Amino acid sequence: MIQRLQSVFLFLVAVAMGLTLGLDLWTQVVADSGETWKLNALFMIQSSSAGEIVQSSSNWYIAALAAFVGLMAIISIFQYRNHGRQMMINMINSLFMVGLVAIVFLTTNGVNKEIGASDNGSYQIGFWAILVAMVCNMLANRFIRKDVALLKSVDRIR
Repeated sequence: MIQRLQSVFLFLVAVAMGLTLGLDLWTQVVADSGETWKLNALFMIQSSSAGEIVQSSSNWYIAALAAFVGLMAIISIFQYRNHGRQMMINMINSLFMVGLVAIVFLTTNGVNKEIGASDNGSYQIGFWAILVAMVCNMLANRFIRKDVALLKSVDRIR
């Protein structure tokens, strides 16, 4: 049923992906020049020390992947009658979230190498929301497996 605990965790996955879409993922301030680099789900923005945008490049694939993961979590909520399909959707969703983390990490490392920064910058709430979504997805799968075990034990009693 929809009011099960795994549905709450899957809803939290969708909320976390919404946070990923809406908030910054990474920020880097270059100490020498005062430039600021920001990565959000849609753009990589370079701004000068005065605050004006110098360069902006599109990262639509991060936003598309985050939106897809959120949509799959919502779809998975309504697959409560078919536990196998629900677990399969969640496992595929986990793979996409790992890919999302890898893409963000590789993008930020590429920028750091390009600008020759001494530190790695700071990951913002949008990035950490992806990791929270991964944990919530794992917990949802755990509770789905508990439901399957409960159903099997009830069938044995009959």
